[in-house]
Amino acid sequence: MAEKKPSIHDIARIAGVGVGTVSRVLNSQPNVADATRERVERVMAELDYRPTFAARHIRTGRSQLFGFVTDQVLTTPFAHDLIRGAQARARQADHMLMVIDADGDDRVREQAVTNLLERGVEGIVYAAMFNHGVHLPAALREVPTVLVDCYEVARDLPSVVPDEALGGREATERLLQDGHVRIAMITNDALSTGYPAAVERFEGYCQALEAHGVTFDEALVREGLGSADSGYRHTRDLLDLELPPTGFFFGTDRMAMGAYFAFAERGLRVPHDVSVVGFDDQHYIADALRPALTTMALPHAAMGRWAVEHLLTASWGEGRPPVQHQLVCPLVERGSVGPVPAEPGRKG
Repeated sequence: MAEKKPSIHDIARIAGVGVGTVSRVLNSQPNVADATRERVERVMAELDYRPTFAARHIRTGRSQLFGFVTDQVLTTPFAHDLIRGAQARARQADHMLMVIDADGDDRVREQAVTNLLERGVEGIVYAAMFNHGVHLPAALREVPTVLVDCYEVARDLPSVVPDEALGGREATERLLQDGHVRIAMITNDALSTGYPAAVERFEGYCQALEAHGVTFDEALVREGLGSADSGYRHTRDLLDLELPPTGFFFGTDRMAMGAYFAFAERGLRVPHDVSVVGFDDQHYIADALRPALTTMALPHAAMGRWAVEHLLTASWGEGRPPVQHQLVCPLVERGSVGPVPAEPGRKG
Protein backbone atom coordinates (compact mmCIF):
# COMPACT_ATOMS: atom_id res chain seq x y z
CA MET A 1 0.00 0.00 0.00
CA ALA A 2 1.35 3.44 -0.92
CA GLU A 3 2.57 5.58 1.94
CA LYS A 4 0.20 8.39 2.83
CA LYS A 5 1.46 11.78 1.69
CA PRO A 6 1.86 14.48 4.33
CA SER A 7 -0.86 17.13 4.45
CA ILE A 8 -0.91 20.77 5.41
CA HIS A 9 -2.33 19.68 8.76
CA ASP A 10 0.70 17.44 9.36
CA ILE A 11 3.00 20.39 8.62
CA ALA A 12 1.10 22.60 11.05
CA ARG A 13 1.15 19.97 13.83
CA ILE A 14 4.88 19.21 13.58
CA ALA A 15 5.87 22.89 13.21
CA GLY A 16 3.63 23.87 16.09
CA VAL A 17 1.67 26.48 14.17
CA GLY A 18 -1.81 26.92 12.80
CA VAL A 19 -2.94 25.75 9.38
CA GLY A 20 -3.41 29.38 8.38
CA THR A 21 0.25 30.11 9.07
CA VAL A 22 1.34 27.20 6.87
CA SER A 23 -0.98 28.49 4.13
CA ARG A 24 0.60 31.96 4.33
CA VAL A 25 4.08 30.43 4.06
CA LEU A 26 3.03 28.34 1.06
CA ASN A 27 1.67 31.44 -0.68
CA SER A 28 4.66 33.64 0.23
CA GLN A 29 2.39 36.02 2.11
CA PRO A 30 3.62 38.54 4.70
CA ASN A 31 2.75 38.64 8.43
CA VAL A 32 4.80 35.54 9.26
CA ALA A 33 7.83 35.90 11.50
CA ASP A 34 11.11 34.92 9.87
CA ALA A 35 11.83 32.25 12.47
CA THR A 36 8.34 30.76 12.04
CA ARG A 37 8.65 30.80 8.24
CA GLU A 38 12.02 29.03 8.43
CA ARG A 39 10.61 26.39 10.81
CA VAL A 40 7.62 25.67 8.56
CA GLU A 41 9.82 25.48 5.46
CA ARG A 42 12.23 23.13 7.24
CA VAL A 43 9.37 20.78 8.19
CA MET A 44 8.05 20.82 4.61
CA ALA A 45 11.53 19.93 3.32
CA GLU A 46 11.96 17.12 5.87
CA LEU A 47 8.59 15.62 4.91
CA ASP A 48 9.19 16.24 1.18
CA TYR A 49 5.85 18.04 1.10
CA ARG A 50 4.51 19.13 -2.28
CA PRO A 51 1.13 20.86 -2.35
CA THR A 52 -1.22 19.36 -4.94
CA PHE A 53 -2.48 21.49 -7.79
CA ALA A 54 -6.10 21.05 -6.70
CA ALA A 55 -5.36 22.09 -3.13
CA ARG A 56 -3.41 25.15 -4.20
CA HIS A 57 -6.14 26.15 -6.65
CA ILE A 58 -8.81 25.93 -3.94
CA ARG A 59 -6.65 27.73 -1.40
CA THR A 60 -5.58 30.65 -3.60
CA GLY A 61 -8.40 30.84 -6.13
CA ARG A 62 -5.77 30.84 -8.87
CA SER A 63 -4.73 28.00 -11.15
CA GLN A 64 -1.52 29.59 -12.47
CA LEU A 65 -2.36 27.87 -15.75
CA PHE A 66 -2.57 29.35 -19.22
CA GLY A 67 -4.13 27.49 -22.11
CA PHE A 68 -2.34 27.44 -25.46
CA VAL A 69 -4.57 26.39 -28.35
CA THR A 70 -2.93 25.93 -31.74
CA ASP A 71 -4.54 25.52 -35.13
CA GLN A 72 -2.20 23.13 -36.99
CA VAL A 73 0.79 25.10 -35.68
CA LEU A 74 2.35 21.95 -34.24
CA THR A 75 2.76 20.60 -37.77
CA THR A 76 4.86 23.59 -38.86
CA PRO A 77 8.59 24.18 -38.37
CA PHE A 78 7.77 27.26 -36.30
CA ALA A 79 6.02 25.48 -33.43
CA HIS A 80 9.13 25.12 -31.31
CA ASP A 81 10.01 28.83 -31.31
CA LEU A 82 6.43 29.93 -30.73
CA ILE A 83 5.81 27.63 -27.77
CA ARG A 84 9.31 28.20 -26.40
CA GLY A 85 8.75 31.96 -26.27
CA ALA A 86 5.37 31.62 -24.59
CA GLN A 87 6.56 28.99 -22.14
CA ALA A 88 9.64 30.93 -21.11
CA ARG A 89 7.57 33.99 -20.15
CA ALA A 90 4.95 31.86 -18.39
CA ARG A 91 7.67 30.10 -16.39
CA GLN A 92 9.07 33.44 -15.26
CA ALA A 93 5.66 34.20 -13.77
CA ASP A 94 5.38 30.73 -12.17
CA HIS A 95 2.68 29.69 -14.63
CA MET A 96 2.34 26.58 -16.76
CA LEU A 97 1.07 26.17 -20.32
CA MET A 98 -1.45 23.51 -21.32
CA VAL A 99 -0.97 23.04 -25.07
CA ILE A 100 -3.73 21.59 -27.27
CA ASP A 101 -3.62 21.34 -31.06
CA ALA A 102 -7.06 21.73 -32.68
CA ASP A 103 -5.70 20.45 -36.04
CA GLY A 104 -7.91 22.86 -37.98
CA ASP A 105 -11.12 21.21 -36.75
CA ASP A 106 -13.79 23.60 -35.42
CA ARG A 107 -15.30 20.96 -33.12
CA VAL A 108 -11.91 20.04 -31.68
CA ARG A 109 -11.18 23.73 -31.16
CA GLU A 110 -14.41 24.30 -29.25
CA GLN A 111 -13.84 21.20 -27.11
CA ALA A 112 -10.29 22.31 -26.39
CA VAL A 113 -11.50 25.68 -25.13
CA THR A 114 -14.16 23.97 -22.98
CA ASN A 115 -11.59 21.61 -21.48
CA LEU A 116 -9.26 24.48 -20.62
CA LEU A 117 -12.03 26.51 -19.01
CA GLU A 118 -13.08 23.50 -16.93
CA ARG A 119 -9.52 23.32 -15.59
CA GLY A 120 -9.64 26.92 -14.48
CA VAL A 121 -7.07 28.46 -16.82
CA GLU A 122 -6.44 32.14 -16.14
CA GLY A 123 -6.04 33.00 -19.80
CA ILE A 124 -5.68 31.49 -23.26
CA VAL A 125 -3.26 32.04 -26.13
CA TYR A 126 -4.68 31.06 -29.53
CA ALA A 127 -2.08 30.60 -32.27
CA ALA A 128 -2.76 30.14 -35.99
CA MET A 129 -0.52 28.60 -38.65
CA PHE A 130 -0.23 31.86 -40.60
CA ASN A 131 -1.36 35.47 -40.38
CA HIS A 132 -5.05 35.78 -41.29
CA GLY A 133 -8.47 36.73 -39.95
CA VAL A 134 -10.32 34.14 -37.85
CA HIS A 135 -13.73 33.59 -36.25
CA LEU A 136 -13.32 31.94 -32.84
CA PRO A 137 -15.65 30.29 -30.29
CA ALA A 138 -17.53 32.74 -28.07
CA ALA A 139 -16.29 30.80 -25.02
CA LEU A 140 -12.82 32.25 -25.56
CA ARG A 141 -14.15 35.54 -24.25
CA GLU A 142 -14.84 34.04 -20.83
CA VAL A 143 -11.18 34.52 -19.87
CA PRO A 144 -8.44 36.89 -21.11
CA THR A 145 -7.39 35.67 -24.57
CA VAL A 146 -4.62 36.78 -26.91
CA LEU A 147 -4.31 35.75 -30.56
CA VAL A 148 -0.94 34.98 -32.15
CA ASP A 149 -0.24 35.19 -35.90
CA CYS A 150 -3.90 35.88 -36.57
CA TYR A 151 -6.63 38.33 -35.61
CA GLU A 152 -10.32 38.11 -34.83
CA VAL A 153 -12.20 39.55 -37.80
CA ALA A 154 -14.28 41.68 -35.41
CA ARG A 155 -11.04 42.93 -33.79
CA ASP A 156 -12.57 42.35 -30.37
CA LEU A 157 -9.62 40.33 -29.01
CA PRO A 158 -6.00 41.46 -28.63
CA SER A 159 -3.57 40.03 -31.18
CA VAL A 160 0.07 40.00 -32.14
CA VAL A 161 1.18 39.44 -35.74
CA PRO A 162 4.32 40.01 -37.82
CA ASP A 163 4.73 43.36 -39.53
CA GLU A 164 4.45 41.82 -42.98
CA ALA A 165 4.61 45.09 -44.92
CA LEU A 166 7.75 46.29 -43.17
CA GLY A 167 9.30 42.87 -43.73
CA GLY A 168 8.54 43.02 -47.45
CA ARG A 169 9.96 46.51 -47.67
CA GLU A 170 13.20 45.65 -45.86
CA ALA A 171 13.69 42.50 -47.95
CA THR A 172 13.41 44.53 -51.14
CA GLU A 173 15.60 47.31 -49.78
CA ARG A 174 18.32 44.76 -49.04
CA LEU A 175 18.49 44.02 -52.78
CA LEU A 176 18.27 47.70 -53.69
CA GLN A 177 21.22 48.44 -51.41
CA ASP A 178 23.44 46.29 -53.62
CA GLY A 179 22.33 48.10 -56.76
CA HIS A 180 19.59 45.78 -58.02
CA VAL A 181 16.73 47.53 -59.79
CA ARG A 182 15.34 44.60 -61.77
CA ILE A 183 13.88 42.89 -58.72
CA ALA A 184 11.34 40.09 -59.05
CA MET A 185 8.71 39.49 -56.37
CA ILE A 186 7.21 36.00 -56.10
CA THR A 187 4.39 36.17 -53.55
CA ASN A 188 3.69 33.29 -51.20
CA ASP A 189 0.03 33.14 -52.19
CA ALA A 190 -2.45 34.68 -54.60
CA LEU A 191 -3.01 38.34 -53.76
CA SER A 192 -6.76 37.79 -54.22
CA THR A 193 -6.83 35.71 -51.01
CA GLY A 194 -6.34 38.87 -48.99
CA TYR A 195 -3.96 37.08 -46.62
CA PRO A 196 -1.65 39.66 -45.00
CA ALA A 197 1.37 37.38 -45.46
CA ALA A 198 0.96 37.73 -49.24
CA VAL A 199 -0.72 41.11 -49.69
CA GLU A 200 1.29 43.12 -47.18
CA ARG A 201 4.68 41.67 -48.18
CA PHE A 202 3.85 42.67 -51.75
CA GLU A 203 2.83 46.15 -50.55
CA GLY A 204 6.18 46.44 -48.80
CA TYR A 205 7.94 45.48 -52.03
CA CYS A 206 6.09 48.24 -53.89
CA GLN A 207 6.82 50.78 -51.14
CA ALA A 208 10.55 50.06 -51.33
CA LEU A 209 10.64 50.45 -55.11
CA GLU A 210 8.78 53.75 -54.93
CA ALA A 211 10.96 55.08 -52.13
CA HIS A 212 14.07 54.38 -54.22
CA GLY A 213 12.65 55.80 -57.44
CA VAL A 214 12.41 52.42 -59.18
CA THR A 215 9.47 52.02 -61.56
CA PHE A 216 7.17 49.11 -60.73
CA ASP A 217 7.20 46.47 -63.48
CA GLU A 218 4.26 44.08 -63.42
CA ALA A 219 6.24 41.61 -65.56
CA LEU A 220 8.53 40.95 -62.58
CA VAL A 221 5.72 39.86 -60.24
CA ARG A 222 4.45 36.30 -59.93
CA GLU A 223 1.86 34.83 -57.58
CA GLY A 224 3.37 31.72 -56.05
CA LEU A 225 2.00 28.93 -53.90
CA GLY A 226 4.68 28.93 -51.23
CA SER A 227 6.18 25.62 -52.39
CA ALA A 228 9.62 24.80 -53.77
CA ASP A 229 8.09 23.68 -57.04
CA SER A 230 6.25 27.00 -57.36
CA GLY A 231 9.50 28.89 -56.82
CA TYR A 232 11.27 26.73 -59.37
CA ARG A 233 8.66 27.21 -62.08
CA HIS A 234 8.27 30.97 -61.62
CA THR A 235 12.03 31.47 -61.56
CA ARG A 236 12.44 29.63 -64.87
CA ASP A 237 9.73 31.84 -66.35
CA LEU A 238 11.36 35.04 -65.06
CA LEU A 239 14.77 34.00 -66.40
CA ASP A 240 13.22 33.68 -69.86
CA LEU A 241 12.35 37.39 -69.96
CA GLU A 242 14.23 39.49 -72.51
CA LEU A 243 15.73 41.41 -69.59
CA PRO A 244 15.57 39.04 -66.61
CA PRO A 245 15.80 40.24 -63.02
CA THR A 246 19.07 40.21 -61.13
CA GLY A 247 17.41 40.28 -57.70
CA PHE A 248 14.71 37.90 -56.47
CA PHE A 249 12.48 38.35 -53.41
CA PHE A 250 10.54 35.21 -52.51
CA GLY A 251 7.57 35.15 -50.13
CA THR A 252 8.86 31.90 -48.56
CA ASP A 253 12.21 30.20 -48.11
CA ARG A 254 10.78 27.09 -49.75
CA MET A 255 10.21 28.98 -52.99
CA ALA A 256 13.73 30.38 -52.75
CA MET A 257 15.01 26.81 -52.43
CA GLY A 258 13.19 25.87 -55.65
CA ALA A 259 14.74 28.89 -57.35
CA TYR A 260 18.24 27.64 -56.51
CA PHE A 261 17.56 24.58 -58.67
CA ALA A 262 16.38 26.79 -61.54
CA PHE A 263 19.51 28.93 -61.26
CA ALA A 264 21.76 25.86 -61.29
CA GLU A 265 20.09 24.59 -64.47
CA ARG A 266 20.93 27.87 -66.21
CA GLY A 267 24.48 27.97 -64.90
CA LEU A 268 23.76 31.00 -62.72
CA ARG A 269 25.58 31.36 -59.42
CA VAL A 270 24.18 32.89 -56.23
CA PRO A 271 25.14 35.66 -55.41
CA HIS A 272 27.61 36.25 -58.30
CA ASP A 273 25.00 36.26 -61.08
CA VAL A 274 21.71 36.59 -59.16
CA SER A 275 20.82 37.66 -55.62
CA VAL A 276 18.07 36.16 -53.49
CA VAL A 277 16.14 37.13 -50.34
CA GLY A 278 13.59 34.79 -48.78
CA PHE A 279 11.02 35.08 -46.01
CA ASP A 280 10.32 32.92 -42.90
CA ASP A 281 13.86 31.91 -41.86
CA GLN A 282 13.13 28.19 -41.92
CA HIS A 283 16.43 27.02 -40.50
CA TYR A 284 16.51 23.61 -42.17
CA ILE A 285 16.22 25.41 -45.52
CA ALA A 286 17.92 28.79 -45.09
CA ASP A 287 20.95 27.36 -43.27
CA ALA A 288 21.27 24.35 -45.56
CA LEU A 289 21.28 26.12 -48.92
CA ARG A 290 24.65 26.95 -50.46
CA PRO A 291 25.19 29.78 -50.22
CA ALA A 292 23.03 30.11 -47.13
CA LEU A 293 19.93 32.20 -47.68
CA THR A 294 19.50 35.80 -46.58
CA THR A 295 15.92 35.99 -45.35
CA MET A 296 13.38 37.75 -43.15
CA ALA A 297 12.70 35.90 -39.89
CA LEU A 298 9.17 35.54 -38.58
CA PRO A 299 9.28 36.59 -34.89
CA HIS A 300 7.59 33.48 -33.49
CA ALA A 301 9.40 33.34 -30.16
CA ALA A 302 8.85 37.07 -29.64
CA MET A 303 5.14 36.71 -30.49
CA GLY A 304 4.78 33.88 -27.97
CA ARG A 305 6.47 35.96 -25.27
CA TRP A 306 4.39 39.03 -26.07
CA ALA A 307 1.12 37.07 -25.89
CA VAL A 308 1.85 35.71 -22.42
CA GLU A 309 3.19 39.08 -21.27
CA HIS A 310 -0.09 40.66 -22.35
CA LEU A 311 -2.07 38.05 -20.43
CA LEU A 312 0.00 38.79 -17.33
CA THR A 313 0.08 42.57 -17.41
CA ALA A 314 -2.81 43.99 -19.46
CA SER A 315 -5.82 45.63 -17.84
CA TRP A 316 -8.77 43.54 -18.94
CA GLY A 317 -12.38 44.61 -19.22
CA GLU A 318 -11.81 48.35 -18.92
CA GLY A 319 -13.56 49.24 -22.15
CA ARG A 320 -10.45 50.14 -24.13
CA PRO A 321 -10.05 48.75 -27.68
CA PRO A 322 -8.09 45.47 -27.70
CA VAL A 323 -4.46 45.93 -28.70
CA GLN A 324 -3.61 44.90 -32.27
CA HIS A 325 0.18 44.63 -32.07
CA GLN A 326 2.78 44.09 -34.80
CA LEU A 327 6.33 42.84 -34.34
CA VAL A 328 9.27 43.48 -36.64
CA CYS A 329 10.57 40.65 -38.83
CA PRO A 330 14.37 40.80 -38.47
CA LEU A 331 16.61 40.50 -41.51
CA VAL A 332 18.92 37.49 -41.20
CA GLU A 333 21.99 38.21 -43.29
CA ARG A 334 23.68 35.16 -44.78
CA GLY A 335 25.30 34.83 -48.20
CA SER A 336 22.75 35.06 -51.01
CA VAL A 337 22.91 38.78 -51.82
CA GLY A 338 25.71 40.45 -53.76
CA PRO A 339 26.30 43.36 -56.15
CA VAL A 340 24.68 43.52 -59.56
CA PRO A 341 26.79 41.43 -61.98
CA ALA A 342 28.86 43.21 -64.62
CA GLU A 343 26.81 41.55 -67.36
CA PRO A 344 23.29 41.09 -65.97
CA GLY A 345 20.91 38.82 -67.77
CA ARG A 346 23.41 36.12 -68.76
CA LYS A 347 21.73 32.77 -69.38
CA GLY A 348 23.27 29.34 -69.30
